Amino acid sequence: MLYWWSKFVLIGPLLRMYCRPSIEGIEHVPEHGGAILASNHLAVADSFLLPLQLKRRVTFLAKSEYFTEPGFKGFLKKQFFSGVGQVPIDRSGGNAAQAAMDTAVRLLKEGKLLGIYPEGTRSPDGRLYKGKTGVARMALEANVPVIPVAMIGTDKVNPIGSTLWRPGHVHVKIGEPLDFSRYEGMAGDRFIERSMTDEIMYSLMELSGQTYVDLYAASVKERAEQARKAA
Repeated sequence: MLYWWSKFVLIGPLLRMYCRPSIEGIEHVPEHGGAILASNHLAVADSFLLPLQLKRRVTFLAKSEYFTEPGFKGFLKKQFFSGVGQVPIDRSGGNAAQAAMDTAVRLLKEGKLLGIYPEGTRSPDGRLYKGKTGVARMALEANVPVIPVAMIGTDKVNPIGSTLWRPGHVHVKIGEPLDFSRYEGMAGDRFIERSMTDEIMYSLMELSGQTYVDLYAASVKERAEQARKAA
C-alpha cells in the first residue's frame, strides 16, 4: 500500500512533471512471475524513474543502513525507501554478497520483479561498464528471464554529485527478454555466468547507445580517487 501511495500520490506526480519520462517496450515486461530487470546505471534517479513507468512493483536491494537509522529522521528514511520498493540487505558481514544473492533468489522465486544494475555502481562518465556475474547467477538459480533496460537521460536530470535535480526528459527503453533456460542447472559455472553477463551487457549497449568499456566501473572509480589523492 505504501509503495502505491508513494508512486501515485507523493513522488510520482512530481517526477512526471519534472522529468517528463517516456517508455518503449513495456510489452516485454511480464504481467506475472519472477523476472530480472537488468539496467544500466547512470544516476540515483534510475531507481525512482524506472518503477514509475511500470504497472508492476519493482523491487531493488538496498543496504540495511537505510532502514535502521534511529530517531524520527530514520523513521522517515525507512518509510521512504520501503515506499519506493527497496528491500534491506545486511552488507556489513563477510557474507554480504551471499546474503544479497539469497535475498534476490528468494524474491524472484516468490514471483517478484527485481531491479538489478549489473555494473554494480553508477557509471562515472556515462559509458557502459563491464557487468558483474551476480545477475547471471540469480537468473540461473531462480530460473527466470533477464529483461534488459536502458535508462536514457537520467544523468542529465540528476548529474553525479548534484544535490538538486534538473528539469529534463528521461526515456526508458526495454528490450526483449533474454532466455537462459539452455543453461539450466549450470549455476556456479564461471564460464557460463560470464558468457551470460556479457550477453546482457551487449543488449544494454545496443539499447542505450552507450560506449562499452571492458573494465569494472568500481575499479575505474577507485583509480580516479587514487590519482586525485596523489595529485
